[in-house]
Amino acid sequence: MDSASSSAAVAVGSISGLDPEIVALFATPLIFFDIPDAPSLNVELRRVISWREKGQASMLHSNQGGWQSSPDMDRWGGAPAIKLLAIGRNIANRVTRVRRNGQEHALSPGHPVVPWKGGMWANVNRSGHANELHWHRGTYWAGVYYVDDGGIDADASLGGELEFVDPRGPVPTMFPPELDVALSGGLSPKHRVSPKAGRLVMFPAWLMHQVRP
Repeated sequence: MDSASSSAAVAVGSISGLDPEIVALFATPLIFFDIPDAPSLNVELRRVISWREKGQASMLHSNQGGWQSSPDMDRWGGAPAIKLLAIGRNIANRVTRVRRNGQEHALSPGHPVVPWKGGMWANVNRSGHANELHWHRGTYWAGVYYVDDGGIDADASLGGELEFVDPRGPVPTMFPPELDVALSGGLSPKHRVSPKAGRLVMFPAWLMHQVRP
């Protein structure tokens, strides 16, 4: 409440012992999935990515240093890339609903599926490299899969986190910095996810994100 104007006085002591309900309005989904056979899949993905990096100059998109492939990894990545993309499609089906005639239908067996058009690329970051803040236009779901976390899972001080920026823009900065909502995540303007080999992170493609050095 703004201390300069108030429409009602509240006696704080009168609600002692009662818990208010907090609703997370307009929540943004962040999906984590650890692939069961990731070690063997990652060996194959690392092999094909290393081969491609040696023969193709880096694309220049969000990457600040490092190497980024062309966005057609499903064509040059072979069986492991196709398998990873299929896993992404399967998860997208499991976490998406379709509305027809006012009814919601989960994308599960027995229901029509969305004809997803997927694309993928490889990104290799080494010490000091990063990816600048961006989003993916014309896309519903976006995802990051970690083939190799570079030792960050064992030592978080190495950095390299995937960082998401609050889509509410300046809202969290409009209050005293020492205040926050008593809710998981609060009003923090950023959320960081540490790399972990074998983990797939999916999120709405409009959610602005970056990779820290």
